[in-house]
Amino acid sequence: KVDYDVCSNYGNWLYTAGIGNDPRDSRKFNMIKQGLDYDGNGDYVRLWVPELQGIKGADIHTPWALSSAALSQAGVTLGETYPRPVVTASEWSRHIPQRPGGSPHPRGRRGPAQAPAQHKDRGIDFYFSRKKDA
Repeated sequence: KVDYDVCSNYGNWLYTAGIGNDPRDSRKFNMIKQGLDYDGNGDYVRLWVPELQGIKGADIHTPWALSSAALSQAGVTLGETYPRPVVTASEWSRHIPQRPGGSPHPRGRRGPAQAPAQHKDRGIDFYFSRKKDA
């Protein structure tokens, strides 16, 4: 069964589209952060996007950031077997940590989703403050 609540779902779709009701300035829906928070190991994405099944762990949320060797090993060719991103928001970059050598760090490979390290000790006031990047 798929979860369905008319009011909640319509509200969430409007919010995701950037036309919902939110009093905060420049509020954007961060798909990468949501994926890491609620699907840290990528199991949900892997279920519905079979083209990415060969990508391990949380790397599935940002396949375009993987090295060509990692993509090749997973059987993914950007632009052919899986599309290149149409947009990459600058806000996403802080959720794609870089390893020495330029490839993203493999987050969420063990256990449940974990909060990104830079937000681990921040309380709710951080998310509702007017400071943009504290």
